[in-house]
Amino acid sequence: MARIALGISYNGHAYHGWQSQPHGLTIQDKVQAALSQFLNQPTRVTCAGRTDTGVHALQQVLHCDTSAKRSSNSWRRGVNALLPEDIRILWASEVDSTFDARFSARRRTYFYLLRNHAVPSPFHAAQMGWVFRPLNVNHMQQAAQYLIGEHDFSSFRASECQARSPVRNIMDIRVHQALPYLLFEFTANGFLQHMIRNLMGALIDVGVGRQSPEWIPRLLGQRDRRRASPTFTGAGLYLAALEYDACYELPLLSAMSAWHELTGRLGGLVTTPRVCEHGIR
Repeated sequence: MARIALGISYNGHAYHGWQSQPHGLTIQDKVQAALSQFLNQPTRVTCAGRTDTGVHALQQVLHCDTSAKRSSNSWRRGVNALLPEDIRILWASEVDSTFDARFSARRRTYFYLLRNHAVPSPFHAAQMGWVFRPLNVNHMQQAAQYLIGEHDFSSFRASECQARSPVRNIMDIRVHQALPYLLFEFTANGFLQHMIRNLMGALIDVGVGRQSPEWIPRLLGQRDRRRASPTFTGAGLYLAALEYDACYELPLLSAMSAWHELTGRLGGLVTTPRVCEHGIR
């Protein structure tokens, strides 16, 4: 029995999130159906991060176990021929049995793409969030700094979240400007259900002046979801980059490569941010 790691990308607009559901309209359901047909045996997969309804992935990592033998090119071309056009296998790599797409991931990076303009885009509404009120980006950046580090994120988790602990370690949050677009980059060891969408709701409330940046640490201390902002739309959220130990030799996208992938999908609508020694800014 071999363990195969798969890199996939998808547009989540038409799906009810990642996790399998009885109606079958999820990314996991479509991927498992295609793999089961391709391998001629029932196949289940484990993913690095369970994305919500309408959320996209520039790079998601899965693993499955199979006795079938296929070449990397066969995995890519064969499974893609059985998938809807909005879900694509990017690569396949055999890994040892210690690899787990979820638990072996050392950190995860998500992008949130936001249009700050008087009117929403008529062409890309499903690929970005939208705020019509002017945003104070400096205040949002100040607020974001309070979130960095290890905290109890109970104020930013979904009520139905099943994670054993609300504690997560956010390693970095960056706000990139390519007006009228803003790209928020969140990197952490893991995220709770709806956590980034709830963080975005709070940061936007700061940006439009409903709250001050100092409201964020108070929210963290209250540990009460009812006191925080409403959950923001998932349309602009992308699972962008994942980090695993180098020993697995996975052909992963960097955050910068993921950024180019995103701008390419949007037809160059959003310009490339300034590059610095620490990554994209």
